Amino acid sequence: MQHIRAHVLICAGTGCVSSGSKKVETALRDELVKKGLDQEIKVVETGCHGFCEMGPILIVYPEGVFYCRVQPEDVPELVDSHLYKGRIVERLLYREPVSHEKIPNYNDIAFYKKQHRMVLANCGHINPEEIGEYIAAGGYEALAKALTVMKPVEVVAEMKKSGLRGRGGGGFPTGTKWEFTRNAAGDKKYVVCNADEGDPGAFMDRSVLEGDPHRVIEGMAICGYTIGADEGYIYVRAEYPLAIKRLRIAMKQAEEMGLIGDNIFNSGFNFHLKIKEGAGAFVCGEETALLHSIEGKRGMPRPRPPFPAIAGLWGKPTNINNVETFANVPQIITKGADWYASIGTERSKGTKVFALTGKINNTGLAEVPMGITMREIIYEIGGGIPNGKKYKAVQIGGPSGGCLPEQLLDLPVDYDSLIQAGAMMGSGGLVVMDETTCMVDIAKFFLNFTQSESCGKCTPCREGTKRMLEILNRITEGKGQENDIDLLEEMAKNIKATALCGLGQTAPNPVLSTLRYFRAEYEAHIKEKRCPAGACKSLSGYQITELCKGCGLCKKVCPVDAISGEVKAIHSMDQAKCIKCGACFAKCPFKAIVKG
Repeated sequence: MQHIRAHVLICAGTGCVSSGSKKVETALRDELVKKGLDQEIKVVETGCHGFCEMGPILIVYPEGVFYCRVQPEDVPELVDSHLYKGRIVERLLYREPVSHEKIPNYNDIAFYKKQHRMVLANCGHINPEEIGEYIAAGGYEALAKALTVMKPVEVVAEMKKSGLRGRGGGGFPTGTKWEFTRNAAGDKKYVVCNADEGDPGAFMDRSVLEGDPHRVIEGMAICGYTIGADEGYIYVRAEYPLAIKRLRIAMKQAEEMGLIGDNIFNSGFNFHLKIKEGAGAFVCGEETALLHSIEGKRGMPRPRPPFPAIAGLWGKPTNINNVETFANVPQIITKGADWYASIGTERSKGTKVFALTGKINNTGLAEVPMGITMREIIYEIGGGIPNGKKYKAVQIGGPSGGCLPEQLLDLPVDYDSLIQAGAMMGSGGLVVMDETTCMVDIAKFFLNFTQSESCGKCTPCREGTKRMLEILNRITEGKGQENDIDLLEEMAKNIKATALCGLGQTAPNPVLSTLRYFRAEYEAHIKEKRCPAGACKSLSGYQITELCKGCGLCKKVCPVDAISGEVKAIHSMDQAKCIKCGACFAKCPFKAIVKG
């Protein structure tokens, strides 16, 4: 009998694959064969570990040694030293960004310590293309329990008692939504999984589908049994080829084992799944536009009511939840609603998966209990702001969310607190900004995204966001007018009140939140024709200060001869000639040139 003495788990999520994990895996397998260790060391491809900043990631068990940024040329030493001689390769260990302490064990890394991994429990720990590994981790027990010992109304009651709210952005109670669809009249019903993840910087759903697809399939099947649906669709954007590939493998394996298909667990319940690949339109994240797309129509929203629970896909009652919502379902059924409700806050139960991006040391995925503070996420899990810069704001909720300033770092992260602060949970994107970020420019960036993604059906969204974007462009170019701030606020409120769907209704949020917390920056752009962050080129020139030593390096690199001065004397800059290229700023060894 083959004796496996060690497992090497190598991340094969999109982040690590893009940084070369496949080449590392090939080199590892070849080296194990060369050393004669291939029969006693098992290499396992996993999904995303979450710590994307450190990829390619490789973890050696049973010790749990965490190696990061491993390259193919590191493999011979790793095999010889660790897997053959039992000596840890210290240079490949993770170092904490502040203390620079080397951390050998996966569980001791600060990035993971404050997390509560429930949805991501299997991601990075099992092979997502092997159904046996999911079953060994407790997979499909919840489906078996629901079909064999629970009635549909009991499942609804358990879901309502758990307090799970939709993780796609709106936060509507999941159990109540299932109940509406179950009680709707109709001989045919559908379950739809919204995996059309389109927020800039968001990759939560993608990672779950790549790393643990069976968890989502199981959650959908339980939903189908509960509401009386025998058919489901997973609507996933075509830009996620690895997620689609692993979903197809998982669906095939589940069908072969009788876990989806006809007469599951001899219960008489049938459930069939299909994948619909979306073309990448952000508006298709809105549920009625998504349904139109599945039907083969252009993805455009329609007025509600009727809601999809009453008249959804092809006019039939339809329940729509996103990936993370369905991924929570199996553990609620297995461990119970009381267990789930014990995590989080009174009105926001469970955990939330966030994608940490932007000006932060530890980019990646983090799953945290509801109610944790933004400070804990950014500084303890995220490792703080790189290069000694000062934290300025975080954009939460993507283009539909809002920017929260430094004074709200201790705000609890839950649905209600975020709404009161002028933001929203959204699907879980967190874009961190430092002192070099211009908040007017950020508002312009997100509004530009939503404006270009508008389906154009309703006038408030189609025309209103365009007019707002024109004003923001004018402000960042130094052509802002005194009444622009009032005009932006008036238009934003009108669009929120009159747009047809969630895209238009939330598009003004980044503008409103930056006006609320960073109004002074707007005023500086308009009244002083100055960008405080030095990010808007039209408003940001360079000045030579009294720190200048007269070394002449800035003068040598200036492409337009805008700098003059004698050796060892303070130089001067001709602003009329300066093209704001920043070459002098980058070259000055005395930090004597400043933006402003």
